[in-house]
Amino acid sequence: MKKIFLLLFVAIATTTFAQNLTVTSGNLSFLKGQTEVNVERNYGSPLFQADNFSETEYLERRHKETVAKKGEAAWKTWIDTWEQHVETIWTEKFIEGLNKSKKIKFSQNIEAKYTLIIHPTWMYAGWSGFVTQPGKLSADITIVETANPSNVLVTMKGDKIEGVGSKVDYGMEYGRLSAAYEKTGKEIGKEIKKALK
Repeated sequence: MKKIFLLLFVAIATTTFAQNLTVTSGNLSFLKGQTEVNVERNYGSPLFQADNFSETEYLERRHKETVAKKGEAAWKTWIDTWEQHVETIWTEKFIEGLNKSKKIKFSQNIEAKYTLIIHPTWMYAGWSGFVTQPGKLSADITIVETANPSNVLVTMKGDKIEGVGSKVDYGMEYGRLSAAYEKTGKEIGKEIKKALK
């Protein structure tokens, strides 16, 4: 039995997931000399889980599971917290990750020459238990001239970036997704830091 658990652990620990951030057009050198960049999130209609559910489908399934196990009051608490994450917390965690680079200050609703826009396209909530599966985020990222948003200076694509190494509640899916937003921000920050050396 111990050998089975050991094999299972090794298989999980050595499994790698395709996760990366790619600059798909332009380069980040135009950010030299900038001290601040505005941040926006274009939430749009991301897909969820390996089955590519719409958010409505994902929430319907989650509602059904929660009510069956814990009742309507638990669902109310869950959906209220989910909505807080959608509306503010995920973006805040993304910005927190961006600001780890310490080269440029990223904030929402500021007057800055450039605006970074994140558009999440796919989210995977992961799970928590004996083995934890982190949340993952795929997103399109653009940096535009704030005064002329049609002037796109750089585009990037985040592919299944895993939310690890964050101080969030990994016990709940919105927490695991928060970590994926933060990790995506960190990866972008690393790219910017490299470009500004």
